[in-house]
Amino acid sequence: MDLIRDLFVQGMQMAVVLLLAPLLTGFVRKIKARLLRRQGPSVIQPYRDLARLLRKEAVLAENASWLFRVAPYLIFASTWVAAALVPTFAGGLVFSWTADLIAIIALLGFGRFFLALAGMDVGTSFGGIGSSREMLIASLAEPAMLLTVFTLALVAGSTQLSTVAALMSSPEVGLRVSLGMALVALIMVAVAENGRIPVDNPATHLELTMVHEAMILEYSGRHLAMIEFAASLKLLLYLSLIACIFIPWGIAAPGEGPARFALGAAAYLAKIGIGAFCLALFETAIAKMRVFRVPDFLGAALMLGLLGTLLLFVSRSL
Repeated sequence: MDLIRDLFVQGMQMAVVLLLAPLLTGFVRKIKARLLRRQGPSVIQPYRDLARLLRKEAVLAENASWLFRVAPYLIFASTWVAAALVPTFAGGLVFSWTADLIAIIALLGFGRFFLALAGMDVGTSFGGIGSSREMLIASLAEPAMLLTVFTLALVAGSTQLSTVAALMSSPEVGLRVSLGMALVALIMVAVAENGRIPVDNPATHLELTMVHEAMILEYSGRHLAMIEFAASLKLLLYLSLIACIFIPWGIAAPGEGPARFALGAAAYLAKIGIGAFCLALFETAIAKMRVFRVPDFLGAALMLGLLGTLLLFVSRSL
């Protein structure tokens, strides 16, 4: 019975991230519209958009290969698995031993690799530009992410998320400069990886500035729905990751009852809602930077992660 209950809770977590991701995207858009004194679309509009795309026929270019057809499903699957591994309302689940930060980075890199290949597959100029810019961003974002992971691993002694969350929620950690640097670096990486302002603008199709949109211009129908769904899951993943590591309070411990799981779910929704509001406020208050300024932005994240790691090597109390 314990195994069945654990599998049920694990399945609930996978369903939660799947159902919540479009709602998060719609909530961010709604908050941004209200901050700009516009009515804005409904928070459930992303669900309608996905349903509409799934009903449409997928139009393929004549020279599109099998990779172009398969890539959306691979991108969606890898992103969903990575998002489901991050503890949301409960920790220590059946598959918690696979919830490793290095594994999550590898899954995200897997999806990014196939997205860049799909952007170049048809041979359009926009796809090539978007793929090259995506790889430029990834070449700086991934090292910054890894240095952030190293900082957390030096503090917690592990890269497993359940262990990191349990230690971060304990009073023995306290306030540390290195963890503050890791938090800022992770937020900067999350902004860049999700193509948000100031790195990219997900609401525009200007050929001189777009990155993510340039790679998916040739997609339509169910293929585009899978990629858009994966983008929403990726945004939820990073917000969940920040909440799990740096705001771990409220996560239910293994073996606790339904009431504790419900409390953990409420705390998770509150943390994600606050994170989405802060993201919308930040995007409203700042302008998009030039493409050539993006390496400086991510270079700052890389240096913050490096400084956080070096501080822990110099003094464990920092």
